[in-house]
Amino acid sequence: MHQLLAVTSALVALCCLGSVDSSAYDKIVTHSRIRARSEGPNVCAMQQVLGTQKKYFSTCRNWYKRSICGKKATAVYECCPGYMKLEGMKGCPAVAPIDHVYGTLGLVKATTTQQYADISKLREEIEGQGSFTLFAPSNEAWDLLDPSVRSALVSNVNIELYNALHYHMVNRRLLTKGMKDGMTVNSMYHDLGLHINHYSNGVVTVNCARIIHGNQVATNGVVHVIDRVISAVGSTIKDVLDVDEDLSSFNAAALASGMMDKLDQPGQFTLFAPTNAAFDKLNAGYLERIMGNKDVIAALVNYHLLKTVQCSEAITAGSVYETVEGSSIEIGCDGDSLTVNGIKMVLKKDIVTTNGVIHLIDQVLIPDSAKEVMELMGDTQSVFTDMVSELGLAAAMRPQTEYTLLAPVNGAFTNEVMSTDQNLLRYILENHILKLKVTLSELYNGQLLETLAGQFLRVFIYRTAVCIENACMLRGGKEGSNGAVHLMNSLIQPAKKTMYELLIADGRFKMFLSLMETADLTDLLKQEGSYTMFAPTDEAFADLSREDLALLRSDLNVLRTILLYHFSNGIFINGGLEGGVTNLLKTLQGNNLQVKSVNNSIHVNSVEVPASDLMATNGVVHIVKNLLYPGDLPVGRQELMVILQKVIRYIKIKYVPGFTYTEIPLTSYKRTITTTHYIETVPDVTKVTRVIEKEPTVTTVGDEGDPSILTRIIEIGDPRVNKVTRVIDGGEFDADGKRITGGARHTTVNEPHIIEGPDFSKITTIHSNPGLIQEESERITKLIKAGGKGAAIRRPPVPDVTKVTRFIEKEPTVTTVGDEGDPSILTRIIEIGDPRVNKVTRVIDGGEFDADGKRITGGARHTTVNEPHIIEGPDFSKITTIHSNPGLIQEESERITKLIKAGGKGAAIRRPPVPDVTKVTRFIEKEPTVTTVGDEGDPSILTRIIEIGDPRVNKVTRVIDGGEFDADGKSITGGARHTTVNEPHIIEGPDFSKITTIHSNPGLIQEESERITKLIKAGGKGAAIRRPPAGMRRARLVRRHHKPRQ
Repeated sequence: MHQLLAVTSALVALCCLGSVDSSAYDKIVTHSRIRARSEGPNVCAMQQVLGTQKKYFSTCRNWYKRSICGKKATAVYECCPGYMKLEGMKGCPAVAPIDHVYGTLGLVKATTTQQYADISKLREEIEGQGSFTLFAPSNEAWDLLDPSVRSALVSNVNIELYNALHYHMVNRRLLTKGMKDGMTVNSMYHDLGLHINHYSNGVVTVNCARIIHGNQVATNGVVHVIDRVISAVGSTIKDVLDVDEDLSSFNAAALASGMMDKLDQPGQFTLFAPTNAAFDKLNAGYLERIMGNKDVIAALVNYHLLKTVQCSEAITAGSVYETVEGSSIEIGCDGDSLTVNGIKMVLKKDIVTTNGVIHLIDQVLIPDSAKEVMELMGDTQSVFTDMVSELGLAAAMRPQTEYTLLAPVNGAFTNEVMSTDQNLLRYILENHILKLKVTLSELYNGQLLETLAGQFLRVFIYRTAVCIENACMLRGGKEGSNGAVHLMNSLIQPAKKTMYELLIADGRFKMFLSLMETADLTDLLKQEGSYTMFAPTDEAFADLSREDLALLRSDLNVLRTILLYHFSNGIFINGGLEGGVTNLLKTLQGNNLQVKSVNNSIHVNSVEVPASDLMATNGVVHIVKNLLYPGDLPVGRQELMVILQKVIRYIKIKYVPGFTYTEIPLTSYKRTITTTHYIETVPDVTKVTRVIEKEPTVTTVGDEGDPSILTRIIEIGDPRVNKVTRVIDGGEFDADGKRITGGARHTTVNEPHIIEGPDFSKITTIHSNPGLIQEESERITKLIKAGGKGAAIRRPPVPDVTKVTRFIEKEPTVTTVGDEGDPSILTRIIEIGDPRVNKVTRVIDGGEFDADGKRITGGARHTTVNEPHIIEGPDFSKITTIHSNPGLIQEESERITKLIKAGGKGAAIRRPPVPDVTKVTRFIEKEPTVTTVGDEGDPSILTRIIEIGDPRVNKVTRVIDGGEFDADGKSITGGARHTTVNEPHIIEGPDFSKITTIHSNPGLIQEESERITKLIKAGGKGAAIRRPPAGMRRARLVRRHHKPRQ
């Protein structure tokens, strides 16, 4: 007796320990005891499925539904584990006697297992010393075993049956509270694993066999009764797929997806494996189409795979589980069968593996991510789907094309819509198809989405809604392999007019528009922005007389206060308002509007809105038939109070004598565009930057007031340009070369005008003097100002010089145009046939010497050539950096200056006698031809022309002819004066084509420019009488640019 009390105390202690850290199983048993407390002590309420022997410690969900797996269940009451009935007493007042494991098998009515333990010689072991856990199959479980298997076990009790029972045992005590989900324990048969899962609904399984009566404590262990006989497991999911011929199609898909390795690794997976017959049910060509896309086939395979082990016995009701693909599926049960997404499709269940469980199904599960967008369309969008096909829009939605459908539900296609012209209806549908794949998570407020029709739709994000223009999204959007589908509650109507244009076109808002104009608020309706406006119709002002309106117009601050109360920043449409609650919209006036959406209609300040969601490019218009006024804003004038009471009857306006409205500055709501005019007085230069690509046309325009002034214009036919030119307009002349005597000093040019000056487009780095190019521009300005008729009285006599700067690549045509007023003045124009230019040439005409240095006494002054003519001056287009000797160019420039100054007509009386020298600088690659052309007016002037057969040049040559001086200006006592070469001759002077940076003397180019300036200024016949006295300054035409500022 004392021994029995001791054992009983030990049992109670074990049970108490179990309650300290209870598991889901222990909790569900506790709840069962509570439900059955009316039946007496230690009684547990269970549910039994009608027509079966299955009993469950039930969850609250199943208990109140009175069903398990969709089948009706009745409540049954049994003694809780460890307790037993006593005759004549209510409930289960007695603690069950404790015995060894073998004896406990009889206590829990697992008599078949007890019998097999006896005949297999296991009895001695489980009656003796040790600590064991035995998962004992119930009598019904042995009856469910395949007869052939059971016969084989019974026929070889000493080996097969003994080993089978050993696989049901663990060599230590293991209570349900210690059974963690996903754990594996070693059995007593060759340490093969037993796979335990512990679910949140209290179900505990061992190799997917459910514990139906657990924690029966024995003196040498514990017994758990299970609902089936379990067998040893040694294969992975991959192993099963490899050997099961009926799963070969899914096996091929898993291999193509690259997922097979994962199915061979340790884990906790549930695979719903479609059979070959399931794949045969797919649409023709579907599997072949997706097999070439690894992402799609991987999505398909992963959609059949859960991240957890879900044994069939653990599923007592429908639950949602996440797949490896990322989306979810619903797993439920229907009696003894499992369902997937509500469909009864499981053929065979609970194929246990070392890394999970397999259920065979007779359908292929296809996730949205493995479908094309059009395959995602449901029954609620069938009209849209049919219309897309009928109107020929399906061709734009190929499998390789990404797009997004904004699919209106069937109810949006009213009879009025369906009777629309087919072309217009096609345009409407095109505005429901986006050119890109846009998922819900990628949308943000203010986003613009381009449609197939070329329109841009605005996105509005609200607390409880996402809307596109006037339509809002419904739940049920999906993402496919090549796009997405969003369900819309109505047809989308892209905005085409501003709020002002909408009100004008409607015709019911004449008074409101008139008052807006009086208050200087019309721009608010026209300007860009995002506004919500409640626009009162003319009916709202019907009770006002002319005198009332005049009084209202007389005080602009009052009028603005009232009108601006009808505007709010931001676009708020009906579908974006949270239904049934008051939404506060702050107005431009400052007070709040109280907006409420009820039964798909809007009320503002309790005033009904008869028409809403008129979309404008700068906001949305809601129509009201009342003037709105803030209820908490008093009125301080009696006459105004009378007027407002006539039109505002839905609230009682407060009267506070002397109250005045806060003045609202226009800048607080009105976008201001500021125009700035920049006017300079000196120097008179207009500079235009232009890039050219296409063939230009060169035109010389004369000055009507002064024919001696010519302006060369290069017009570009194609605006696509990629070169930089510089335009300088000087003096008191407009862009057409006409003299301006008054009015605005504004210059407008449609095409680049290129006048004079070297090209620095290749110079890319200026370290110490970034103002270098600006200084060059000012120098050229002065040169241009010095030109024109009557120049003889404006500057001293100098040799005639014309300078042209140009990028050239293709064969140019050179034409010399004479001045009608002064035939001695020639302007040479170079027309380029091909606008692709990348060289710099400079032409200088003048002097009394030919190309060989001989004096010329006559000849025509007109030159026409088909190849580039390069006369005088080094080419600096390749010079970008000077490292060691930045003074080199200066020294060379001074030397050339001396040589050039020595030439020219009448030079003997203008300078000391010096030898005749002409210098030519040229990049040449091909054999040149040298021609000397005389001047008809003055035979003594010769122009030497070097014609290059191929304009592609990359060498520097310099030819210096004649005189008694060498290239450095030193005296020469003999030698030939004429040089003709067939290959590049480099005579005198270094080659600067490799110099690329200016570090120590960035003013070098400036000094060279000033030197050339002096040479150019010295040219021109009769120059002494054409230039004005020193100190006079010509007015400048200023081209002003102004741009609106927002």
